[in-house]
Amino acid sequence: MKLGNFIMFALFLCLSFMACDEPDPMPGDTTPPSVFIDPLSVIEGNGEKSIFASIRLSKASDEVVTIFLETEDVSAEAGVDYVALSQSLDFAVGSVQENVRLDILGDEESELDEEFLLKITNANGATISNSAYSVIIEDDDIGSGNVVIPSTGYSTPDNYEGLNLCWADEFDGDALNEAFWTYEIGNGDWGWGNNELEYYRRENTSLIDGHLVIEAREEPFGGFNYTSSRLITKDKFEFTHGRVDIRAVLPEGQGIWPALWMLGENISEVSWPRCGEIDIMELLGHEPNKVHGTVHFAQPNGNHQFKGSSITAPAGKKYTDEFYVYSIIWVEDKIEFFVNDQLYYTITPAVIGSQNPYPFNDPFFFIFNVAVGGNWPGSPDATTLFPQHMIVDYIRVFQEK
Repeated sequence: MKLGNFIMFALFLCLSFMACDEPDPMPGDTTPPSVFIDPLSVIEGNGEKSIFASIRLSKASDEVVTIFLETEDVSAEAGVDYVALSQSLDFAVGSVQENVRLDILGDEESELDEEFLLKITNANGATISNSAYSVIIEDDDIGSGNVVIPSTGYSTPDNYEGLNLCWADEFDGDALNEAFWTYEIGNGDWGWGNNELEYYRRENTSLIDGHLVIEAREEPFGGFNYTSSRLITKDKFEFTHGRVDIRAVLPEGQGIWPALWMLGENISEVSWPRCGEIDIMELLGHEPNKVHGTVHFAQPNGNHQFKGSSITAPAGKKYTDEFYVYSIIWVEDKIEFFVNDQLYYTITPAVIGSQNPYPFNDPFFFIFNVAVGGNWPGSPDATTLFPQHMIVDYIRVFQEK
């Protein structure tokens, strides 16, 4: 055999053997891609804005993929909080991401964060691993701060046999009713007489879903490190004797001091404590399962005295988790303190001492506030979380017919 022919023959054999050793080619991956949507949240703002949701495929496809999208209300409402969407979206061959525009309708109303769903209703050329994705609209208006209004708790009726409803605030409007309430601003004298650490502002009060919300914040303002609100009915609603019901959820944390209370309307003439003080409810934030009912008064020489008691929530419960109703039944020479209609303390002239003037048969006005720091609760510390909220559903005052 000639050398050239031999070399060609050998090369043929080698290639033949190599071809025999090669594995059979595997068929390509023919499973369709999965479609999914990136998580999405947006700051609401005060006007209309557009955002884009990223729609993704788990891998490229060698054919056009079409998906169908629509929105669905949860707590956000189409036409009010966002613009409803219903459309199809095509992925070109080889594409793994497309974007869809969502229009958000902002406002200046303080409210909870709101949610709607972006749903994948159908897909041609892809599988749907999750059909609904949450879009969160984060409220950025004054008075927000992730306010959670519980849906559980105790309630009292809006009428009682033998009593008339003489005054109430259900907090159903868009803003605080200033025919009833006045904002007290600032830090007062010596921290409102208690060395409190907050600066009271009107901006820390809001109405949300039929509830009054007072928000305590950790923020510098007016030379202080905390802000909150303090509301009074002085010169707008004052009364003597009756039943008072206040349905509320309380804040908590070291140094947080919410109060629902009353002062004698003659405080400007006789000063405190001669005017008298009725604390329907006070709570120290480091003891969220205990509330206090107290009265303050003066001895004949003007020295301050007080009498009071407390009540502990049922085992495993806190006054900060759901609504409780704080009540007094106030008649001539007697004040009874209740939580959820359970009587836990009674004040009479005999309790405060017959030698002391009894100021509790004269007109009083209401005060709602959340203090931060002060002589009684002490200051916030590293365990205190902000913002904190006192949420009031209603206040009702009944008197005999």
